[in-house]
Amino acid sequence: MNPYIEHTWDLTPKEAIALQRKLSDRVVESPLRRPVHSVAGIDVSVRNERVRTAIVVLNTKDLSVIEEITWEGSTVFPYIPGLLSFREIPAILPALAELKTRPDVLMLDGQGRAHPRRFGLACHLGVLMDIPAFGVAKTRLIGTFVEPGFNKGAVVALEDRGERIGSVVRTRKGVKPVYVSVGHRISLPYAVDLTLATTTQYKIPEPTRLAHHLSKKL
Repeated sequence: MNPYIEHTWDLTPKEAIALQRKLSDRVVESPLRRPVHSVAGIDVSVRNERVRTAIVVLNTKDLSVIEEITWEGSTVFPYIPGLLSFREIPAILPALAELKTRPDVLMLDGQGRAHPRRFGLACHLGVLMDIPAFGVAKTRLIGTFVEPGFNKGAVVALEDRGERIGSVVRTRKGVKPVYVSVGHRISLPYAVDLTLATTTQYKIPEPTRLAHHLSKKL
């Protein structure tokens, strides 16, 4: 898998913010054009300025592993809130390039539209790869919401300045919810449905949960 759009990563924070604003116009929120048979969970771990990416592609029918890839290198961008994609995507792209399988959807441990400039990690990667993508974050970056119901499957809107930017989803009874938002070429209702469909006995959906464990094992 190679990028559909490329840009330099040697940017100042000010330049990175300007690029986010420019590329955010390319984000498409729409129903998927074809059935989803596979989803790739992507997780990135950073320690001592070394970055480790893990990608796990699952069959959506039975959640069996189709393929998994790991990649390790050096960070190229500092940690700055709101600019996480500039730190992680340079480590995700080489891992994606090694995949033999082209997944139907990318699921990322991070934000999509639930971002101050409506261009989080899932948006950035989705636009660059021109592939359906969405974010499932463990914590809220921005937005307000009312607490969802206690049971698994409860969903409420995540809003910012009168705009719905995502959904707050209870993936396990009595456990803190996750924050789902569109990245690119997917609708929010389907992103929520896919999150719940790939969640088993844990809070985190299997694609990103398995990718997280794989990135930590390196």
